[in-house]
Amino acid sequence: MNKINSSDLESPLSATPTSERSLMVLSVIARHGKPITVKQLKDATKLPQSTLYRHLLPLKKWGLIQEQDNLYAPGPFSVQLAWGFDHTSYLVAHARPEMEKLMMRCGESVGLMVAVNNQVMCLDMVESQHSLRCSFSKGRSQPLLRGASAKALLAHLSTPMADDVIAGSLPGQPKEQQLLREELAKIRAQGYAVSEGEVDMGVWGISAPIFSKSDHMVGAITLMSPAIRAEDRQQELIGLTVKTALVISECLKLY
Repeated sequence: MNKINSSDLESPLSATPTSERSLMVLSVIARHGKPITVKQLKDATKLPQSTLYRHLLPLKKWGLIQEQDNLYAPGPFSVQLAWGFDHTSYLVAHARPEMEKLMMRCGESVGLMVAVNNQVMCLDMVESQHSLRCSFSKGRSQPLLRGASAKALLAHLSTPMADDVIAGSLPGQPKEQQLLREELAKIRAQGYAVSEGEVDMGVWGISAPIFSKSDHMVGAITLMSPAIRAEDRQQELIGLTVKTALVISECLKLY
């Protein structure tokens, strides 16, 4: 999993209820990508050190985190949580076969993405068989702001949730906020988002939302390719990805 910048992990203390601060600490540790120091945790959570230690103690007790040489990392109970999720997620179970079909047809990597706490997270990935390929590690997350996956998800969140993400991601930038809202409206109208180089240089991506029985957006299918390889077949890749998302949505609606 790639390390992400501490600035991407920041969650303003004033916006986080006291009852959720242990979860905030846990999420920072989980997303960091390697063992994290107390100073890095303080910078990311904005919690005083004494308060931070109070939240770390029960997380250690329950095996959700572990400490070694004053560094904190996800604990062994995380494995049990991951196992339980993989074996009970209807979304992953229904999406995986269609993701494999899309990868075989297009030859490019396909990911299953969801929005979690102002982040876009990869739940599953079927990697391309090309030696030069793009991928997004399972479990990796990044801010719900840039790239096809983030925008496809953000465009289909409820208006209050989307407004909170936009305001928190672009504070004091009303012009940029309005431009993003206009882009999201276009994405909703066309049913998919496309990006090139917004997250990783040289990577082109197409992402289409997945809906549940109640027409609630539950995730997105994202196809990612080296931009140079997608250049002459973008419309084909867009069409096949949108079709795959629709097939998965229909499967979920029948369940």
